[in-house]
Amino acid sequence: MKKLIIAFIAIYISTVPNAMGQNTFTNPIITGGHPDPSICFVNGEFYIVNSSFEYFPGLPIHKSKDLINWELVGYGLHTKQQSTGAVNLKDVQSDGGIHAPTIRHHNGTFYIITTNVYTDATTKITSFVNFIITANNAAGPWSEPHVLEGAPGIDPDIFFDDNGKVWYVGTHSPEKPNFSGEGEIWLQEIDLVNWKLKGDRSNLWRGACGGVWVEGPHMYKYDNRYYLMVAEGGTSFNHAVMIAVSDSITGPYISNDRNPIFTTRHLSYDNWVHSTGHADLIKLPDNRWYMVALGVRGDEQRNSNMGRETHLLPVTWETEPYEWKKIKYKWPVIAPITGKLERINPVPLVGTKQINTPNFKDDFNTASLNLEWNFRRVPEMDWHSLTEKKGFLRIYGSNQKIENRKQTSLMGVRQKESEFNYETKMYFLPNKDSSEGGISIFQKDDNYINYVVERNANAYYLKLVLKIPNEKESIIKKQKLLNYKGAVTLRVVSKNHKYQYQYSLNNGVSFENFTTSSADIILSKGYTGAYLGLYQHSIINNTDYADFDWVKQEY
Repeated sequence: MKKLIIAFIAIYISTVPNAMGQNTFTNPIITGGHPDPSICFVNGEFYIVNSSFEYFPGLPIHKSKDLINWELVGYGLHTKQQSTGAVNLKDVQSDGGIHAPTIRHHNGTFYIITTNVYTDATTKITSFVNFIITANNAAGPWSEPHVLEGAPGIDPDIFFDDNGKVWYVGTHSPEKPNFSGEGEIWLQEIDLVNWKLKGDRSNLWRGACGGVWVEGPHMYKYDNRYYLMVAEGGTSFNHAVMIAVSDSITGPYISNDRNPIFTTRHLSYDNWVHSTGHADLIKLPDNRWYMVALGVRGDEQRNSNMGRETHLLPVTWETEPYEWKKIKYKWPVIAPITGKLERINPVPLVGTKQINTPNFKDDFNTASLNLEWNFRRVPEMDWHSLTEKKGFLRIYGSNQKIENRKQTSLMGVRQKESEFNYETKMYFLPNKDSSEGGISIFQKDDNYINYVVERNANAYYLKLVLKIPNEKESIIKKQKLLNYKGAVTLRVVSKNHKYQYQYSLNNGVSFENFTTSSADIILSKGYTGAYLGLYQHSIINNTDYADFDWVKQEY
């Protein structure tokens, strides 16, 4: 009876938003496009790194003391030198770039191991550059990439065994696949002095439930056994977490009979979150365990403008109860009370409180850009400045429009929730016709909204442009701005599944409605989520510019 009461209380806390108030936290713990989380614990603080694909700086790193409040502290790839050589983020294709990193700490050093996926524009050949970067401080600076030659596949893991050996755990297509898309996990020792793979390679496991797209491996040692956890089923509705165990790191591995140990594939497509998987486990100082995993909120048409985000779940280890089994393995049980990723959950650490701070404001009064700002690919030129006009961000126009493999005068901050107010004040008096500047809400090179002021025939127009995949850029609305003197406040309000586009010519005293659209017109269907950004385009490079006084996102 006591166990039933405890279980009922736990379920109640995890499903009622206001139950016990500050003793709960809300998933996702890191909002906006932060997929493929990997986590480690060092000296009282947790660190998470996420995939960043074609964005720069790459490999965002957050830290936390309580697992529920996270601060962006830096990036693993934070310099042009790191990102324009063997690891090429300069002209990388959409959905290429940095995939599924692992972060670990060993003997005073942080390690991130990951893959850059790059397709040559001419030959169409795709290369997988697997590399390691190191740092003494997770905030950086991080080292130049150490490329591991002869390492196929994506999503590598680095495992430090207690016997001193260091292992690479990777993915590849097996030599004789049973079907298209079958994956396999392989293992080989790493020489961290010379940054090379050494010794024999072992093929470990092809997954548990069909082996479709086995990826994202992580190796753990628990109860003197090796546990191999993987993602399987593709990063969509059938995404799932599988696990296997072995007495030896080189195998053979025995699959958990209860696989998948975590998924939403058995739930309604209309569940509040879906596509959960690609997870990493973390042991707390008090010997409790948790898991971080990606998931997609179903806010818009069973999808989300934020894409894949980072969530947190409790974990317990249980021994198999079967009397007939000679060896009774211990297995991790995810979300042991409900078996689901819950929106509202008990806080992991007693006495902590989640402080939701997705709001963002930048008044550009600092010497460098806020860490939240990202670019699509490494900027080819210095087209932005915080010093040309004190207290303003100046963006010089590029004659390169938004296009695959290209870099233009475009920057943004991740969209954190479906409903928001996004606003900026801009000063824009270009010398050339067809110059335009303002707001861009973008998912990909072929999927964006530009809400801009354009000069044309010595007059100024407000314009809303939409680009969706496989269709030409289209003008949704364009109208002449009367009494425009060079200053405008642009605002986009997302509410009730609609985007409202507004503007003010009187310093925000009052706003005019420009037009309205649905909130799903650039819905995330790729690896990344939407960004709320700034954009400037000119016919001739760097002859015109826009000055932005401030920008803010409110949720």
